[in-house]
Amino acid sequence: MKKIPKKIEEVVFSIIALAIAFLALFPLIWMALASFKTKKEVFAVPLKILPEKFMLENFDAIFGDKSISFVRSLLVTFLVSVIAVALSLLINMMAGYVFARMNFYFKKFLWVYCILSMYIPAMTIQLTSFLVVHKLGMIDTLGVLILPGVASGYNIFFFRQFFLNIPLSLEEAAMIDGAGRGKIFFSIFVPLTKGPMVVLGAGTFIGYWNSFIWPSMTITKPEYMQIMQIIRSMRSVYSTNFGAVMAGTTIAVIPPIILFFIFQKHIVKGVVLSGIK
Repeated sequence: MKKIPKKIEEVVFSIIALAIAFLALFPLIWMALASFKTKKEVFAVPLKILPEKFMLENFDAIFGDKSISFVRSLLVTFLVSVIAVALSLLINMMAGYVFARMNFYFKKFLWVYCILSMYIPAMTIQLTSFLVVHKLGMIDTLGVLILPGVASGYNIFFFRQFFLNIPLSLEEAAMIDGAGRGKIFFSIFVPLTKGPMVVLGAGTFIGYWNSFIWPSMTITKPEYMQIMQIIRSMRSVYSTNFGAVMAGTTIAVIPPIILFFIFQKHIVKGVVLSGIK
């Protein structure tokens, strides 16, 4: 049997890759184009990809509607996501370092507890989590949006496995020079963890940005409402104007896309690194 020329293989794989990419991106492309369409064009049969005339009325509707506060929701959601990423990386990295490099009482028990938390679906503890934050008086605060999801068993496990592969000689040399645990962590381990930090940081940001159920349970004040709550409310306000709903959704997906393009090299490197480890 003759071997297929390498160039033909590359062409075939390129065509397949482009087809898969198109299928994955088509819903986003259609959504973005639908934000410039009228209601009639959105529901047109057969499906119309391009609008007859690009109109900005849908964007004017969501930005001009004071009852929705779309811009404020974007800013609050971005603030919550950024703070959550910073706290999550710091706490989970420190916990991963402790489990990887330090010995203490009940370490195995705590590690098993940490691992088991990875296998508990988040939906099963939503009610108990709500009761806890309610007792603490955290309802309708920024803290209730940030703190409950900061610690993550998966992130701790990820950082621990990465730290275990850092040569022990680096740490020992620093200790000989008189460095303490804190200085070793921030001067040696943190700079070496840029790849995993970007991967887990991006995942955390997307998780907070897309959060809907938890904010809906804990936030009723308009000034703290998250972007997904606002988009859901738009389905009621603009029930007869899906173009406006598509416009709001299109704007909501822009920050994660920008985040990906900024850090895509680091994300790919981090994913490859995590696979190797």
